[in-house]
Amino acid sequence: MSSEIVQLVQQAGPYLTTAISAYGVAVFTRAESAAADATANLGRRVLQAVWRRRDEQNRAEFEAAVQDAAEAPDDADAAAAVRQQIKRALREDTELLAELARILPTSGETVDVTASGIRSIAAKNIGTAVTGDNATLRHS
Repeated sequence: MSSEIVQLVQQAGPYLTTAISAYGVAVFTRAESAAADATANLGRRVLQAVWRRRDEQNRAEFEAAVQDAAEAPDDADAAAAVRQQIKRALREDTELLAELARILPTSGETVDVTASGIRSIAAKNIGTAVTGDNATLRHS
């Protein structure tokens, strides 16, 4: 198995887990939800892409694996079965590999940023942030 497939499936792992937890097997028919977080929506897109490109028998097997993972979210074997199905699909379909590579973030890094409180801001990268009452920005 190519290292590219292994790396891509590892990168997708947190997204898959979140999507399966949020949607269960309904992930295959669910549209993007503004109420769901970005991680769940990205995982949903990955799972749907794999599911769409499988034949009827492979779809049924994939759905069963996702259902098992949804019913037992703490079962590492159930999660591994989903990842194994994805790896198999990627080995058999190079176009799917390219599609998932486009879907997943390129940095390989996920960042959670939380802001709380009045006038708080949150950002991964920010040039200048001016907050507060009567705040001004001075350039020298």
